[in-house]
Amino acid sequence: MAAEAGAADVDGRWLGYAVELAKRCPPAQTAFSVGAVIVGPDGETVLAEGWSRAGDPRDHAEEAALRGFAAGDPRLAGATLYSSLEPCSARASRPRTCTELTLAAGIGRVVFAWREPALFVDCQGAELLAAAGVTVVERPDLAAGVRAANAHLLAD
Repeated sequence: MAAEAGAADVDGRWLGYAVELAKRCPPAQTAFSVGAVIVGPDGETVLAEGWSRAGDPRDHAEEAALRGFAAGDPRLAGATLYSSLEPCSARASRPRTCTELTLAAGIGRVVFAWREPALFVDCQGAELLAAAGVTVVERPDLAAGVRAANAHLLAD
């Protein structure tokens, strides 16, 4: 789950953008601030973007980005989901997790910067996605920006 050679620059660019989107989130004491962008197979075309609490206090970033697509939408074939935080595998606010939504959408590649800390749930999104055949790339070199966007939750 390390950065893939050849894709690192593109991944870094789009994941950096997802980290910037996380800064748009209204802070909440019960949820992380996350940004997500879905990029087409060409590595240049933004298909959608979202961030936590974008339109509803219960919104997760990946959920907001995927909202405009039907399950299995052909525009998502070959697309990459960039998320500042590992997609959730458990949640209380909605019936479907971001991991489930990503799998239903048919996205075959997910890149994220920071593994979800066990502050609210024990997240296994990366493992569940990989077990389902999704290529998962973790870029911890960009995690500092995600931690900064969530400093309100991490303070002692």
